[in-house]
Amino acid sequence: MNTTARVAAAYARIAEADRPEVWIALRDEADVLAEAATVQERVDAGYRLPLAGTVFAAKDNIDVAGLPTTAACPSFAYTPIQDATAVLRLRAAGAICLGKTNLDQFATGLVGTRSPHGPVRAAGDPARISGGSSSGSAVAVALGIADFALGTDTAGSGRVPAALNGVVGIKASLGLVPVDGVVPACPSYDCLTVFAPDLELAAQTMRIMTGPSDLDPASRPWPADVPLAAPPAARAAIPLDANLAALDPDFRPLWEESLARFAAAGVELVPIDVQPLLDAALLLYEGALIAERYAAFGAHIDAWPGDADPTVAEIVRGADKFSGADLVADQQRLRAARLQAADILDGFDALLLPTTPLHPTIADVQADPIAVNAAMGVYTNFVNLLDMAAVAVPSGTAGTKGFGTSVIVPAFHDQVALDLAARFQAVDAPLYAPAGTELVVFGAHLTGMPLNHQLTALGARFAGEVATAPAYRMYELDTQPPKPLVVRTGDGASLPGERWLLSPAALGEFLTALPAPMTLGKVELADGTWATGFVANEPAGEDITAKGGWRAHRAG
Repeated sequence: MNTTARVAAAYARIAEADRPEVWIALRDEADVLAEAATVQERVDAGYRLPLAGTVFAAKDNIDVAGLPTTAACPSFAYTPIQDATAVLRLRAAGAICLGKTNLDQFATGLVGTRSPHGPVRAAGDPARISGGSSSGSAVAVALGIADFALGTDTAGSGRVPAALNGVVGIKASLGLVPVDGVVPACPSYDCLTVFAPDLELAAQTMRIMTGPSDLDPASRPWPADVPLAAPPAARAAIPLDANLAALDPDFRPLWEESLARFAAAGVELVPIDVQPLLDAALLLYEGALIAERYAAFGAHIDAWPGDADPTVAEIVRGADKFSGADLVADQQRLRAARLQAADILDGFDALLLPTTPLHPTIADVQADPIAVNAAMGVYTNFVNLLDMAAVAVPSGTAGTKGFGTSVIVPAFHDQVALDLAARFQAVDAPLYAPAGTELVVFGAHLTGMPLNHQLTALGARFAGEVATAPAYRMYELDTQPPKPLVVRTGDGASLPGERWLLSPAALGEFLTALPAPMTLGKVELADGTWATGFVANEPAGEDITAKGGWRAHRAG
């Protein structure tokens, strides 16, 4: 859609939806249309702006230049002169910000009701909570106002609202998306997240925001051994029935249906006891780690008590009962919990959990604000503490109650989570992890062939079929299993093969393990490009070029 037309449609939808509580600051339509016209001019001039034609909303603890940042606390307001790095990257890609969305004050909550601007009502049922703290952002997407929206996540705020409002939420590994320009909640565990209607746009947005920033000393690059795909025969851990005591009985059929969908997609499901992970989550609010929240904004609450949400103030002032020694002790407990989690999940590609166990009404939360909020985070609170990543996907409704499923993975296995979420939704998996190094294969490493597992075990990603230029010959080596040798001769044929993407570390493993006379070298493809592949300098074995490729040869 034309950029200006998309902006006009967004403001029309804002008026139609009539959900003023979604917004803390909404930009003037004329100003946004003027920005849209500039973006469209750049597109028409030939600039590559992958997000041109999209509009987004930003949670009001994320800096957008020229708009006040309040964290839902009016006395805290300041007006930044520059965008947060993540916002800057999105706007440079052509996305246009509509405004700032409502949230649980200082991003402390999973309910979406702890705001002086009022509760944000669920998109599908105004009597129910939207989930927090990124409440307004999720609802802006669910109502079709914004194409995507930014949230933050410390205890589940980028996932719980996704589940309750029927959208996708991605919470990347800690540090992949810089958090400079984000008001901290718990600085050691904060993430900037995205909500979108589908995995494709969510992953594209995350990809654009991802990358270290000099402004965020905690930002991290992708490691050299990052897996670029989930294995074809993935194994996922699922909780025991005893771990699901908190789950609303109305959600149990939806959970079983989710598991059935994963199983139908070829994912092996193995029940395990996840209680140690759920217990580790208690450190976030019930232990000395609450000192991180006090360090972030406690002094402001003390200075402006009249502006503080009573529940937020009560939680943060709980830091008073802990000493520095208590904090160190809980940090040590958390390190031990990370080791235990790695041991529990060893041999699994992911952990599947309900995103949140219930979808209460606003009245339910008002009647017992702390207990209901605590229940909302049973299956989310541990993820950042244990340095994990997650993708939350909508998984149906029980009446007007929204349900979601989370795919949780170790740090930097984000692409594995996306791939499994895509299998669950029966859609093509978008690429979030770096594209990696390409490798073209023509024999025993092809899909379905005996050595293909060597690629998939290293997290390699299938990237399509290829063919060589008509200048190669293929020979069969006398090995177990049989392997071909591809040699450039100048008088050969075009040989069919496959393109795979690998991390740099995975490609290095292949190179060191290659037996003579095979090596890695450049292969000319039929389209005139060159790619790295298995080749040899001299012929060896039986010439099987006339068979038309390794598959045809092996088929007999």
